[in-house]
Amino acid sequence: MTANSVFNMTVCIIGIVIFLIHIINLLIKKNRRKDENRLLLFLSFTAFHFAVYLTFTLIKVNYTSDPFVIGFYTVFYIFNNIEIILLFSYLLCYVYLEDKTKKLLFIINNTLFAVFVVFDFVNIFTGVFFTAENGEYLRSKTMIISQGYELTMFVIVFFITTFNKRLVIREKIAFACYCILPSLAIILQNVFKGYAIAYASIIVAIEILFFFVNISKNLQIAEEQEKNKDAQIRIMVSQIQPHFVYNALSSISTLITIDPIKAQKTLDDFTEYLRGNLSSLTETHLISFEDELKHIKTYVELEKVRFDDRLNIIYDIRETDFNIPCLSIQPIVENAIKHGVLQKIEGGTVIIKTYSDRRYCYVVVEDNGVGFDVTKLDFDSNNNIGLKNIKYRIEKMGNGEMTIFSKIGSGTKVTVRFLK
Repeated sequence: MTANSVFNMTVCIIGIVIFLIHIINLLIKKNRRKDENRLLLFLSFTAFHFAVYLTFTLIKVNYTSDPFVIGFYTVFYIFNNIEIILLFSYLLCYVYLEDKTKKLLFIINNTLFAVFVVFDFVNIFTGVFFTAENGEYLRSKTMIISQGYELTMFVIVFFITTFNKRLVIREKIAFACYCILPSLAIILQNVFKGYAIAYASIIVAIEILFFFVNISKNLQIAEEQEKNKDAQIRIMVSQIQPHFVYNALSSISTLITIDPIKAQKTLDDFTEYLRGNLSSLTETHLISFEDELKHIKTYVELEKVRFDDRLNIIYDIRETDFNIPCLSIQPIVENAIKHGVLQKIEGGTVIIKTYSDRRYCYVVVEDNGVGFDVTKLDFDSNNNIGLKNIKYRIEKMGNGEMTIFSKIGSGTKVTVRFLK
């Protein structure tokens, strides 16, 4: 057995063992994220890829032929391409990109993959990239072109991650290593022929990717969950404001003498409102939008007791089958009422609308109140701690995004979208 065969088998065995440990770790994890499912698929295929190469190396010791070598290396290069397309699928799931950008990259990735797979099959009949003679693998002068898909996607991944403002330095380094190390290995393999240097570089790159990205991400999420507890306390305190409690109780006191039945209903609504806020103090999981909607309607009914015709609410609910962080939409409705329509003498209307498309569920809260200058909105200001908490919970707990549009004198529109 030659030295390069021993080296290649050793690399494959080490790689398979390491990948299996990571695969088992992901399989036994509860509540895997979507990006972790993509990572699991990527690692599983890579382990299979290494196992195939190990099998080939063992068989080649005692048996080889030109058709066997050409057939294997054709499969080998196709497997390389499949590995890259799975890595890119994981990247698109992990990294936040605009929908248009994702769609463009998806088209580029799949087109290049299809083109180079066709090239691999064409090589069988033309030998444009490699051939075999007396059972030995022979590279052609144009061999580097066959790596075009991998090298192109490495460059794309490098730029996507390096210039992505949402990634921290450890994440950028991890993805950069996966692009740089295999690229260098491809070049080195042209010098040290017969040695699976690319496989060794993949092991190192995946280890960096797994520890710098996945494990660090899990630690970050655990830390954020602790922060959520403090954020939830601040939200509860900001929601149950003394003046609101005083006004609600005053309204109930007045109704007791003129309309006891309505007073009883208002008191029930007020009790339900307080219960909903207090329960959010310990709620760390997502709740159904239907539950949030009940809480919104309870709050609205309390406000309508006080403001009557000055406050008009329109519900346009087309989608309810999705989950959101508790008390993430109700405060937006409250802002629309208190800081929007009730700032006008005649009052106004608040529209609460939900709908969905193939990828997202949307919640829109729109009012025709006084509006404000969005350019002066500072989420880090202590004056906006309530809004900052809402945004934090929507993004970190709900994997969502909030956008605000407002025009002075015309009103405000807040759109929140959540991944399905």
